[in-house]
Amino acid sequence: MLAIVDAHHHFWDPTRNYHPWLCDEPMIPFRYGDYSAIRRPYLPADYVADAGRHRVVKTVYVETEWDPRDPLGETAYIHEVAREHGFPNAVVAHARLDVPEAAELIAAHARFPLVRSIRHKPKAAVQASLARRGAAGSMDDPRWREGFAHLQANGLHFDLQTPWWHMDAALELARDFAGTQIIVNHAGLPSDRSERGLAGWHRVMAALADAPNVAVKISGLGRGKGVPWTVEDNRPIVRALIELFGVERCMFASNFPVDSVCATFDTIFSGFGDCVGDMSEADRRKLFHDNAVRIYRPA
Repeated sequence: MLAIVDAHHHFWDPTRNYHPWLCDEPMIPFRYGDYSAIRRPYLPADYVADAGRHRVVKTVYVETEWDPRDPLGETAYIHEVAREHGFPNAVVAHARLDVPEAAELIAAHARFPLVRSIRHKPKAAVQASLARRGAAGSMDDPRWREGFAHLQANGLHFDLQTPWWHMDAALELARDFAGTQIIVNHAGLPSDRSERGLAGWHRVMAALADAPNVAVKISGLGRGKGVPWTVEDNRPIVRALIELFGVERCMFASNFPVDSVCATFDTIFSGFGDCVGDMSEADRRKLFHDNAVRIYRPA
């Protein structure tokens, strides 16, 4: 069994720390529907149990929409977890890019030994027909871009989570900040699997793949609302991304515990294995392990 570096997962303890979406009522609208099952502590022992037989050797923690008043508190907390348990081995921290203190906050995150990247979800439209360029808080916003400009100087990447219909703005961002590595989260969110939806997703991801400083995490492929995670459903997404970005710029990730709403860890990682089972062992190692090591430099 291939060694895995899980390039995207979360830990949280809403009984100890404040996460608005996990603690507050009512629950927020969510792309997987009812997520009440994950509004509970999810800690290293839970992850190990979920990973089961899979040989996860290192992991990358991604920010969890922690209390927005205390972004450094999350980074300090997850370093405590890493010291106690030996993982996670790299951290994607949260910093709002469109605030006056963005430069100071990014620099403060960069001083933590495991921080490799920043995530701040830019403002996004809820559907493709409503997408407009230039909104405040979007990738076009001059204040947001001013914050983004501080990443390279601090040696940090950017994890981008936004629907595919905003990838035209992401391409401009990648070209304008060619020295900053951008990692697209969750395959560009191809949740609309209609013929029209997939055509739109493929078109913009193909354009984005022309930017050499963009990589993509193949994760978050669940469709929720009782739709099972299947190889037949997700193989076209997996193979299209590998074809567009090349095997050097793709990596697999669990998105646990969020994707536990849709499937087991085994279903997801065994499914990834089935999707690329005809590829060489060297290429499969890149997708499951090597690319995440190169990009996130886990400790």
